[in-house]
Amino acid sequence: MGIFGSSAAGVSLAGLTRAQADEKLRASLGRPVVLAFRGATWQFAPQTLGASADVETAVRAALRAPEGSAVRVDVAIDDQRLRTWSKRFARAFDTKATNARIVLRGLRPRATRSSFGQKVFRGSLRTTITSELRSNHRARIAIPVKILRPSVTRRDLGRAIVIRRASNELFLYRGSGPKGMLVERKFGVATGMASYPTPLGSFTLVDKQRDPWWYPPDSDWAAGAQPVPPGPGNPLGTRWMGLSEPLIGIHGTPDAASIGYSASHGCIRMLVSEAEWLFERVEEGTPVFILDA
Repeated sequence: MGIFGSSAAGVSLAGLTRAQADEKLRASLGRPVVLAFRGATWQFAPQTLGASADVETAVRAALRAPEGSAVRVDVAIDDQRLRTWSKRFARAFDTKATNARIVLRGLRPRATRSSFGQKVFRGSLRTTITSELRSNHRARIAIPVKILRPSVTRRDLGRAIVIRRASNELFLYRGSGPKGMLVERKFGVATGMASYPTPLGSFTLVDKQRDPWWYPPDSDWAAGAQPVPPGPGNPLGTRWMGLSEPLIGIHGTPDAASIGYSASHGCIRMLVSEAEWLFERVEEGTPVFILDA
C-alpha cells in the first residue's frame, strides 16, 4: 500500500510505500542541527540534543491522509538532556575576558594585551534548538552570545616600579614601547642590609601616607624605640609608600648618606625630595618588582 500524496514534517511522502516513507522521514528528521559563530560551525545529532520523533505514528497517519495534507510528526525533547548538553557546550565555548596587566620580562616591565570573552545565552540557545528540531527546518543557528569586555585595557594601566637591589637603583616606568615599558626616571636608593634584606619578588603599593608617623616594628633592632611623629628626623621622611609585603615600603630618609648602599632594615629609602616626587606619580595598586640585579 502506498501513500496517496501527503507530507510530514515538510517531507513529501507521495507515492512511497510505508517502508520507504519511514526511511525517508527518519533520514530527514535525523539531520544534524548546525550551530554557527564567526565562521565556525558545530553539528549535533538530534539524539544528542534529547530529541526523539514518533515516525511510526506519522507514517500510519500519512497512509490514511487525503492528498495534499500535511501530517504532524510529534518530536519529543528531553529537557534535562538538552540542559545537560547546553551546559557542557557552553563550558567549552565560553571564555573569560582577560585584563591587561603589567608583568616583568627580564629587567623590564611589559604591558600585556587585554582580550574579550564570550558567554552563551543558554536558555535562548535551547529555545531555538527546540524550535528547529520540532519544525525540521534545520536552518543554521547563530549561537546567541554575550560579549564580555575586559575591565582593564592597556590604556588603563599606569606606571610600574622596578627596584634593583644589588645596584641600589629604583626605576619608574610608564607607557609601552616595542621592547616593554619606557623608563620615566631613575633614582639611587638604599635597600636592606645583609641581616635585614629587602625582599625579592612582585608586590603592589597598598598604602600611601603624607607626613607619616614612624612606629617601631616588633623586631629586636627596634626594641625600646618610641613612635616618632611627623617632622625633622622622622625615619620615614615626609612620604610613605607601603608595599603588599608587611612592614616594607618606599619612603624618604633624613639619612641622605645611606643612599646607594645596603643600609636599611628592609625598606627602600629615597632622598626626601625624590620620594615626594615619586609619591605624586604613583597610586595604590602600582606594581613593584624587586630584583636581585
